[in-house]
Amino acid sequence: MELYLPIAEMPINVLTVLAVSAAVGFISGMFGIGGGFMMTPLLIFMGVPPAIAVATGSAQIAASSTTGTLAYWRRQALDVRLGLLLLCGGMIGTVLGVWAFGALRRIGQLDLVIVLSYVTLLFSVGGLMLIESVKTLIAKRRGQSAPGAQRVHKPWYFKLPFSMQFSQSNLEASIIPLLVLALLIGFVGAILGIGGGFLMVPALIYFFRVPTAVVVGTSLFQILFTMLAATILHAATNQAVDIMLAMVLILGGVFGAQFGARAARNVRGDWFRLMLAVLILTIGARFSLDILVPPQEPYSFGTQETRR
Repeated sequence: MELYLPIAEMPINVLTVLAVSAAVGFISGMFGIGGGFMMTPLLIFMGVPPAIAVATGSAQIAASSTTGTLAYWRRQALDVRLGLLLLCGGMIGTVLGVWAFGALRRIGQLDLVIVLSYVTLLFSVGGLMLIESVKTLIAKRRGQSAPGAQRVHKPWYFKLPFSMQFSQSNLEASIIPLLVLALLIGFVGAILGIGGGFLMVPALIYFFRVPTAVVVGTSLFQILFTMLAATILHAATNQAVDIMLAMVLILGGVFGAQFGARAARNVRGDWFRLMLAVLILTIGARFSLDILVPPQEPYSFGTQETRR
């Protein structure tokens, strides 16, 4: 069953896209990530132009984050105060990111930036998380304290001005590093079509020591609104959102996110981080193949439309 995409100007198999979006939605609900770091590369692998994949993927991320956020809200596993603070920084970053997206597209460098940024981010974040997770599991197996567990002093960035307390997350720190973190992730998310959860979740866990049980729902809360804004801005300024593709992605993503949120209840925190690290590295490895492996047809012929 095929559906023609008017903006991407290509047909897609509806059942295949539904299955992929449902799987990404499941992972999104389970790990508290928007899923864009998987959905955008998968759409590109299917032949969707990178600019369309980035902009349209934002709609699917917003939809799957909605159902995931509601699930964690009902379980009272969401720090609304922290989420609103992150949202403020994320919105500013999203606006700047959409502007940069349009500028890169106009000068013809957007596709290159997307590919290189994905490979760099996925391997960097996934590698650091994998090393930390393995060290923690080995230490627990030996009956030792987990790395960093004995630290009692607050990092220097906790002591910056404008301190705020977040009781749900058992956190008291300056809002400055939190706003900067959210702004950077919002900027990157708008350019790459990712919710930024695979960056936000590890950052809140390792740098701000937010409990795993709370960080997932809080991340989804912030992702919901930043990706909704990114979708509207991409549609209004770049005309890169394919509505037909977005509807198929949303249908599958919403369905999968509910089951993912339920599955997360049975996952231990240390294994949670290990699985997320392996997932990130796997996507990075698959994405890098397009760069390292030479194409089967290095030359192609076609007509170029002349400008009038």
